[in-house]
Amino acid sequence: MSTLQQVGDRTSLSVLTGDQAIENLLTTEWLLTNGRGSYASSTIAGCNTRAYHGLLIGSLRPPANRVMAFSNCLEMIISDGKIFNLSTFEFADKFAPAGYGFLKKFRQDVGVHYDFELQSVGLTKSVYLLRDANRVAIEYDFTTVRKPVEFVSRPFVGLRDFHTLQKSYVTLCSRWVGSQGGGLIVRYETPDSCELLLRCPGASFVKDRQWWFNFVYRRDKERGQNFKEDLWTPGFFKCRIDSPARIVLWARLAESAEPIARTIEIEQPAPDSVDRVRRDLYRHQESLKRKARMVRHDLQFPIADCRLKNSDLEIASPRFFETLCLAAAAFVTERQTDDGSRTTILAGYPWFADWGRDAFIALPGLLLATGRFDEAKSVLTTFAAVADKGMIPNRFDDRSETAHFNSVDASLWFINAAFQYLQASGDSETFTKQLLPTIRWIVESYRRGTRFGISADTDGLITAGNDHTQLTWMDAKYDGVAFTPRFGKAVEINALWYNCLMQMKNLEPPPESRRAGTQSYESMADKVGAGFRDLFWNQDKGYLNDCILPDGSVDDSLRPNQIFAVSLEFSPLSAQQQKSVVDAVQDQLLTPYGLRTLNPLAEDYKGRYTGSPQDRDEAYHQGTVWPYLIGAFVESYLKVNEFSTESKRQSAEFILPLLQHLTEDACLGSISEIFDGDAPQLPKGCIAQAWSVAELIRAYQLVSS
Repeated sequence: MSTLQQVGDRTSLSVLTGDQAIENLLTTEWLLTNGRGSYASSTIAGCNTRAYHGLLIGSLRPPANRVMAFSNCLEMIISDGKIFNLSTFEFADKFAPAGYGFLKKFRQDVGVHYDFELQSVGLTKSVYLLRDANRVAIEYDFTTVRKPVEFVSRPFVGLRDFHTLQKSYVTLCSRWVGSQGGGLIVRYETPDSCELLLRCPGASFVKDRQWWFNFVYRRDKERGQNFKEDLWTPGFFKCRIDSPARIVLWARLAESAEPIARTIEIEQPAPDSVDRVRRDLYRHQESLKRKARMVRHDLQFPIADCRLKNSDLEIASPRFFETLCLAAAAFVTERQTDDGSRTTILAGYPWFADWGRDAFIALPGLLLATGRFDEAKSVLTTFAAVADKGMIPNRFDDRSETAHFNSVDASLWFINAAFQYLQASGDSETFTKQLLPTIRWIVESYRRGTRFGISADTDGLITAGNDHTQLTWMDAKYDGVAFTPRFGKAVEINALWYNCLMQMKNLEPPPESRRAGTQSYESMADKVGAGFRDLFWNQDKGYLNDCILPDGSVDDSLRPNQIFAVSLEFSPLSAQQQKSVVDAVQDQLLTPYGLRTLNPLAEDYKGRYTGSPQDRDEAYHQGTVWPYLIGAFVESYLKVNEFSTESKRQSAEFILPLLQHLTEDACLGSISEIFDGDAPQLPKGCIAQAWSVAELIRAYQLVSS
């Protein structure tokens, strides 16, 4: 079990590993990010279980073009002729080596730390990912040395697109560059190749080029994907340890066009370089905490006696809000363009880039709730700058700046986030000059019609798509089969549309100041509100229909999409209807980790997200639990209960399991993308998801104010 600890003013997560089975150690992961889309990630056993794991996955054009550059190291202690392996690798039928037996504790703060204990030495291995650079430092701190030993670290190189796997038929080569204290450059021999610079001051390098075959990645195997990889090693670094000492292995990824060889001498790390890295990381973390504390001073915590299970930590502990704010920071990154860099939000680690829908659902929690208004402005203006045909991009490409617009809701979530930015920051100048023109363009384009058949019908409601498109967030599709065909009029799209029109109504000039013949936002909202109630309210079932297809047929599946018709600032429903929706969702969809995507009594319900890609896509929105929906549910629950103290107490109970998950399960210090629909609701999908963290932050603030 992981514990959330406070040492001075610094927060850390720690796990006692020595008494745990390897199977348990392999289910808990860690993640370090650097603000440019690069990351490092593995398990608390140090054994990679995904192709996306590695000590350095660098972004060549932030946050895109990510390369798994530096996979892992084989580390060993040689004492009295005996070899003690500290590393753990998995192959087809065994763990070899199985160094986890010497691992006593894992800790995470600004870096991650593995504490090993052998008869002859005590050693802490630490991993630090440098801010704003494709660079990682692996520190070996020999805290106790009872007799002289030899230490060996053999690096394994990937240098591949992080979505792929490496095989031994590729051409990798290495050369030593520089004089004393120089470094090893490993190059992938292709026209668009990149280079990895490895250096370990204080150790000598022994050339011993080898391919190691068929590393097994068990998480990829479970997901029905390719799961075996070959990795290349150019040799190993070795040194003699006679007394307590620190050895640091540095790695940097660079494009081949970068003059890495010419800069190697001036980049020679000083003995205290890793100390400076650590201080810089702590300073960055402290700046985030200060912003968080400026927001948190207004929180009253009427539910301070709510505690985590098996813990003495109360929900009101400042450690929780700080941990949530640090989790939020992982997703805030830079998008490099020809005009410079702008802030954006990565949807999830390890494999997602920046998605418009995710960014604007996540922005209020990640940035506004944590006091990061400048970054919020940059995200909004980044997406507004590339709007096209009255639409905000759904996502950017993983390998380029290409924008994709296949979404009906990203533009509406953008509008909602822009208004929340205005309310939180008071920055009317940015809103009026840079955001409002785009908002007006979106509204007019949606009313008149834009790509993918998006337009307002005669009843004022938005209709979109056809049987070949998947434009809502429930967009899973495999081999041409859409598992949730929600084309036509979807409930959350029209809840967002109504909310948008009401927000615009409050900005529009009085009737006498409008141009003749101009349709007012108020009249549009009135029409949409009436149409919404007529079309979506299901009187017999006491909740909202999910979707109305173009032929008029009704999908009355009980899904969580209707909760947004209550949670958004403006609802087209009566108070009684809102209460009925919340009751239905709570009764059939609420789980300890969020809302199911489908009523478990439905014929198409899938309670397990597992198996092949097709099996998983089929379950993705057919019962799978999404934690991000807890934000809208808690807001709706509080709203229909008039934000009473008792409703806040109950809402605190709703979010306690996710706070426990934050500190103990899956990816330490973050929230998973999804969970199984059936108990025990195991975490699945991305190990860290932006809107999962963001909406937990919002829910946390709602119950604490």
